[in-house]
Amino acid sequence: MQAQYLPTEIERQTQVFWDQSNAFKAVEISDKPKYYCLSMFPYPSGKLHMGHVRNYTIGDVLARYHRFQGFNVLQPMGWDAFGLPAENAAIQNKVAPAAWTYSNIDYMRGQLKSLGLAIDWSRELATCKPDYYKWEQWLFTKLFEKGLIYKKLATVNWDPVDMTVLANEQVIDGCGWRSGAPVEKREIPMYFMKITAYAEELLADLDKLTGWPEQVRTMQKNWIGKSFGAEVHFPYAENAGSSHPSLLTPHPVLKVYTTRPDTLMGATYVAVAAEHPLAAEAAQGNSELAAFIEECKHGSVAEADMATMEKKGLPTGRFVTHPLNGEKLPVWVANYVLMGYGEGAVMAVPAHDERDFAFAAKYGLPVRAVIRTSAGDVAPAPWQDAYAEHGVCVNSGKYDGLDFSQASDAIAADLEARSLGAKRTQFRLRDWGISRQRYWGCPIPIIHCASCGDVPVPEKDLPVVLPEDVKIDIGSPIKKMPSFYETTCPKCGGPAERETDTMDTFVESSWYYARYTCPDNDQAMLDERANYWLPVDQYIGGIEHAILHLLYARFFNKLMRDVGLVNCDEPFTQLLTQGMVLKDGTKMSKSKGNTVDPQALIDQYGADTARLFMMFAAPPEQSLEWSDAGVEGAFRFLKRLWKAVHDHIEKGVVEGFKGGDLSAELKALRFQLHGTIQKVSDDYGRRQQFNTAIAAVMELMNALAKSGDDSPAGRAVMQEALEAAVQLLAPIVPHVCQALWAELKDGANLLDAPWPQVDAVALVQDEIELVLQVNGKLRGSIAVAKDASKEAIEQLALANPNVQKFMEGKPAKKIVVVPGRLVNVVI
Repeated sequence: MQAQYLPTEIERQTQVFWDQSNAFKAVEISDKPKYYCLSMFPYPSGKLHMGHVRNYTIGDVLARYHRFQGFNVLQPMGWDAFGLPAENAAIQNKVAPAAWTYSNIDYMRGQLKSLGLAIDWSRELATCKPDYYKWEQWLFTKLFEKGLIYKKLATVNWDPVDMTVLANEQVIDGCGWRSGAPVEKREIPMYFMKITAYAEELLADLDKLTGWPEQVRTMQKNWIGKSFGAEVHFPYAENAGSSHPSLLTPHPVLKVYTTRPDTLMGATYVAVAAEHPLAAEAAQGNSELAAFIEECKHGSVAEADMATMEKKGLPTGRFVTHPLNGEKLPVWVANYVLMGYGEGAVMAVPAHDERDFAFAAKYGLPVRAVIRTSAGDVAPAPWQDAYAEHGVCVNSGKYDGLDFSQASDAIAADLEARSLGAKRTQFRLRDWGISRQRYWGCPIPIIHCASCGDVPVPEKDLPVVLPEDVKIDIGSPIKKMPSFYETTCPKCGGPAERETDTMDTFVESSWYYARYTCPDNDQAMLDERANYWLPVDQYIGGIEHAILHLLYARFFNKLMRDVGLVNCDEPFTQLLTQGMVLKDGTKMSKSKGNTVDPQALIDQYGADTARLFMMFAAPPEQSLEWSDAGVEGAFRFLKRLWKAVHDHIEKGVVEGFKGGDLSAELKALRFQLHGTIQKVSDDYGRRQQFNTAIAAVMELMNALAKSGDDSPAGRAVMQEALEAAVQLLAPIVPHVCQALWAELKDGANLLDAPWPQVDAVALVQDEIELVLQVNGKLRGSIAVAKDASKEAIEQLALANPNVQKFMEGKPAKKIVVVPGRLVNVVI
């Protein structure tokens, strides 16, 4: 065995051995329990960052540990390869997005392999390849036929220069993040997935996800946002002056939804969104109102922004009638009302809603308190959070004295009796708009025919292949390519056009976990192998994906279940959300200029050092502070481990301890060894706390370094302990452990070895150690027989030189013995 630890050579040889032996190729067998371990797949941005290293090492530790535990393990890898960054890079680098993406995949695959991950690379997939997105298109057509995908007009952020829809976070101070152009609100036709049809199940099934962090389940619950309230109908007043067709129906009403029906008697005006039909009708012949509505079109469409923006509005000149007290209430157009939420209208109760309060204060509208809160029966300025509390009705006529629940029920019943409303349950969750006006994405498989309407592409014509050899400038190139969009209608055979929008890239990441189970199937989206592996037993990824990605993946799993593709209700049984990698207190990112290149670290110290540092520096769910000194410390430890095995082997390999008489020192060493096996196994399996597992092995190695017993028994215990230490560290530092195991076990393959078992006999102590205190202060320790009497322990404590020193010749007033823990001498 070479004396020096040479990580580059060791890791190269080990990885070649794993590759040649197909060590991590997963097969569907039934004589072992299955374990599907999955880390969220990366976007092929060009290079790995330390967040990637941490994420994939965590997954690899769990996958390797379960393999040692006798599980049949699947750990795959792929690429979340579509998306806007590739288009931006194409413009900047004058290269097609496909070429840029595939080049990055090749480079990053090499980086991932250098980490020594136990991945089945035969299952690798990239979402930008037609053999992947073909099945996404196939599912789209099935859902379209079932009515779970539909098209409607939607209000979006539109960048008039880049000619694309922007996400809310891409709108900065009212301008496009890239072009700087003022953003417009536009109504454009978009395809939607009917996730609201699954809202109740998505909410209820959160209770099944006991292996998820409570924080994530709460975030999803709040996002789905089930609320109980009432629909309230405000009849249009006779002098509404409307000529709008929608207002000429019998008994026309303005509908609102409220979660606070108990406050209905405090409504003093009604506000509608700028896109509401009433607003459009009222703006006819009213240039001031028309200009305000146009201004609103340049505002945000994000619900979160509504709370902080300056409240603005104009009266429509229209009135509605309060459904219970008959008062005429003015209708305003307000910028804080969103058309996409509720009915696009709100009943304004300024005394008990902060946004209504600010609006009423600005425009001098009445404020009528109708709930007795902790702030009293009135609601004078400035606003207090107490005004929004539940309480008892006041100034509400027949409802006075009723609490929230009683008043809500009574008011809803009265509304229903008058045919002006009823109880209603509503969800905050909205249907998922999946259309994107960008190029680098999965083509939507719809053909537009003047005679037949929107026709799904027949299965025999799938996939609709995205052209890859294109030039990117402004707008999507396929919208300018007749060779792509000109086609014939599958129904009538007449001239038609393909849809040129592409799908939201969240669609690809919503089902990739299932495709890993059968990526080679070219006849079906999934096959019976999916039901062998699914659900994923352990999913790992950042907390930033807690809502959208995880919610969409849960939704997709239910869609696939309902078309007969999978049997399980939920995709991920256990979820681990790892923290960020920080340097100097900030997240490592290229934009902050403080990225530590993983490749440079691996080249200098080896992948095992990088893995060890990442797992030792912090628990997985916490943020990790980068430390050059910590990396050096990890490298030094691996050198000490190597040297310990080398020095032992130089004296000759022996059989590990199998039984026999041992000295007290060797018994103590085996006690620590098997306590370490017990703790590390629990840290890996139940607690998923790898830093404490490493610390326990480090303490064991320190104890071994102090052992100088070269007797046959001492050498056997040393052999047993080194074998165990190598196995316990193998999930974290697999290369060096593979090499050391082959030295300790005469060429044996560590991957074939069972996990070390705890010897219960070794954990039975003849002696125990007790802490010694004098007047509560630590003064040493003593070893006593496990069954020693209280009197014997007291005598040993009083005879201890350290205790005598600090007693200073004074008599003991009291001796407190805490069994198994300490002795405190009080003087």
